[in-house]
Amino acid sequence: MSANRMKAAFRVLLACGLCALCAAAHANTTAPRPLLAQGDQSDRSRGDAVRMRQAQDLSLVPVPQPETDMPQIVDGAPRGRVRMALLLPLRSPTLKPAAEMVRDGFRAAHERDGANVDLTVIETDDFAPNILSAYRNAAPRYDIMIGPLSRSAVTALANSGDVSRPTIALAQPEISGDADIRLPPQMVVMGLSIEDEARQAADWAALDHAGGKALIVSTGVAWQKRAARAFVSQWQRGGAAVDVLALSTTGTFLEGPGLAQLKRRLAADPPALVFVALDASQTRQLRGAIDPGIAIYGTSQLNPLSLPELAGAEPHSELDGVHLLDMPWQLQADHPAVMIYPHPLTIGQQRRGPDMERLYALGIDAFRVASEIGAGQRDFTIDGVTGRLVIRFDGNEPALFGRIEQQAVYNNGVVQAVPGAR
Repeated sequence: MSANRMKAAFRVLLACGLCALCAAAHANTTAPRPLLAQGDQSDRSRGDAVRMRQAQDLSLVPVPQPETDMPQIVDGAPRGRVRMALLLPLRSPTLKPAAEMVRDGFRAAHERDGANVDLTVIETDDFAPNILSAYRNAAPRYDIMIGPLSRSAVTALANSGDVSRPTIALAQPEISGDADIRLPPQMVVMGLSIEDEARQAADWAALDHAGGKALIVSTGVAWQKRAARAFVSQWQRGGAAVDVLALSTTGTFLEGPGLAQLKRRLAADPPALVFVALDASQTRQLRGAIDPGIAIYGTSQLNPLSLPELAGAEPHSELDGVHLLDMPWQLQADHPAVMIYPHPLTIGQQRRGPDMERLYALGIDAFRVASEIGAGQRDFTIDGVTGRLVIRFDGNEPALFGRIEQQAVYNNGVVQAVPGAR
């Protein structure tokens, strides 16, 4: 055989070897690979020997063949099936209920829309070093990683230098003070965020009360303080005045002296609006101290019911006129995406509560985002069950993620979505 014909033959063999990298994946990446028959092993050995001799004759290094066929995303085009690993703290006594809800929502979306996706659920505890170890071990075998679920684990992973695959974090990283964290280019953070809701509430209030003074009311609870700080920061961007009042509590109840102080302050210097970084029960207690003419804004914590519970729920007329933000999953039974996914099953009289429903919805949207990235999409929007999602992801620059939640207002004691919200 001439040297030119030998080179041509080697190029054909090399191309065939590279194509094997893009073959379809196995249905379950955790299942054992079938053993080759003895004859197949001999054929493979003879073929490898031939290719090695040809490569040596041409002074070239042979291309190593992988043990498993890994589907790849090359230049935005998917190759074969997409392997996803869902990394959740299902062994954690404290986080297990939340992890189960995210898992169930993710599976619901996978069952409906995941014909081209192989899904593996990886169980961990809630100890960050163990989660990082599980991530490192799993990442080489999958195309997309989904998780972790806790803020501390997301922070540890973001700072680890180990994010080697497109990774969809299900919680916000911990940020101290005004510091920011630079996320790895392969990481998308799409966890539910009370801070984001507070910032959106500030933007909404600014449209209705441009230049007005805002009063922010919260307690010493951690999530309420975070929401209050986020609203203040966003409100002050426009140069408007802001005041903050922290109320004391006994259990979950607001103490009387604090409510009396609030009433005096409002009478002496009424603001254009009040932002309540409180839950629905506390806001009902607060309502009597606020003049009905002063607008009130808040977060999803003002909606204590899941969507199936809204029908026939006891109305709370004292909250009429209160503005809040929540996800379509909690507000809009006729939303196109809400209609097509099943709600989580309940056992007997068990009540999952709105926060668990929101985590289930997060699982649905996490799968949808992962599917778009797996399909090679780099700049896209999703009309999701947790809100309108805007994602930019190219794996080279830090990813951008935004969630625009649904505006709502209490009317006749019931939360209702605002039609045509801005």
